[in-house]
Amino acid sequence: MTHDKPAGDSSPHSFTTAPASRPSGVPARVQLRAATPDAVLAVVPHMLGFYPSRSLVVLGLGEQSRVMVTFRYDLPEPFDQEVASDIAHHAEYVLSREQIPAAMLIGYGSEDVVLPVLAQTAARIGNHGIHLQEALRAEAGRYWSLLCSDEMCCPPEGRSYDPGSHPAAAAMTGAGLTAHPDREALARTLQRPAGTADAIARATEHARKRLARLVASGEAAGDRDPKLRATRVGRSQLQRAIRRYRAGGRIDSYAHLAWLAVLLSDIRVRDDAWARMKPADRDEHCRLWTDVLRAATTDFVPAPASLLAFTAWQAGNGALAAMAVDRALAANLGYSMAHLLAGAIEAALPPAAARMPMTPAAVAASYAPPITGASRDERSRRVPRRRPSRSERAVAARRAGNSAGGTARETGAGRARPGKPSATGSRRR
Repeated sequence: MTHDKPAGDSSPHSFTTAPASRPSGVPARVQLRAATPDAVLAVVPHMLGFYPSRSLVVLGLGEQSRVMVTFRYDLPEPFDQEVASDIAHHAEYVLSREQIPAAMLIGYGSEDVVLPVLAQTAARIGNHGIHLQEALRAEAGRYWSLLCSDEMCCPPEGRSYDPGSHPAAAAMTGAGLTAHPDREALARTLQRPAGTADAIARATEHARKRLARLVASGEAAGDRDPKLRATRVGRSQLQRAIRRYRAGGRIDSYAHLAWLAVLLSDIRVRDDAWARMKPADRDEHCRLWTDVLRAATTDFVPAPASLLAFTAWQAGNGALAAMAVDRALAANLGYSMAHLLAGAIEAALPPAAARMPMTPAAVAASYAPPITGASRDERSRRVPRRRPSRSERAVAARRAGNSAGGTARETGAGRARPGKPSATGSRRR
């Protein structure tokens, strides 16, 4: 089915356990390879987190056809030359930047939607020395290889496939990589449960008053920073929640979750939580921030949504990261953390770049009030500022240098997901 395999070759490629080259975000027991077309088509929905439609999916391949990066684009309907050019340029940019030697393209949808964009993308990456291993179009349970002209292997009516029943799909599900029916179904996992709006509104109002009492107590005591008491409570509460989720627990109380959402409105509390988001704990953080987001009223959505976007980026879950950013910006268009993450996702920065460059202690020190009566030298000695490492400066430079494009995209590395202009290194989008 590909131009480097004999027509009709059905030699099995699937999953092995080779964590050294495992894409970020993929469980260690799963090693993804570009396999036979029906196996690839069965695996892609699990990589994205949903079954794609009207999409172009790009698999970046390394040695032995291992999947190194995966990303998805919404395809324009009707065809739009400018959008198609943007997709082709962005795909080549990501593959070249990550030094990916080969790629597989899969277009989902009708010929008039898929073929112009797929052809333009194939030409662009080929012109930049990236080997096109396979190009497929899939629609209504059938697929066509655009690189195979052997009608015995690739009949004009296409070949049928059933992604849900393929053994590769079962392996992905067993590894915890589920696939929602469509992108909208994935987005619904971030919405508050049906019938809970009134309960969450009451819990949020109670949390607001509770926070106001903490600030008032600071004012009554003549504190230099009356909000600092609330900040300390917020840090303590969020740290306890993080420990609880890392230990495998969960918070089921809407009152508790709404309280956490309100506390996160203090940027010092949010940044303390942000600084504690280690890549090793990304799954636990994903559960926590999803739960808090689902219990947050609109005013308090931006912080948990942005924290969820960050941990989803860490996991290579581009689609979830993009959805979370969208939720944050829909609630507050000027929320700076969401804009920062939107730029990183759009630029297809890999999950390895999703590291907070400051420790919780450094974050706390950065918000410490100036010491009155002390010289600048004395203040700098008391609150030391850590010079960013070379890698941190490189990440910051890439963030500043990669501006967003205009195409709906989501990326990952091994697992990716679709949506808006976005980028990541592995899971879904």
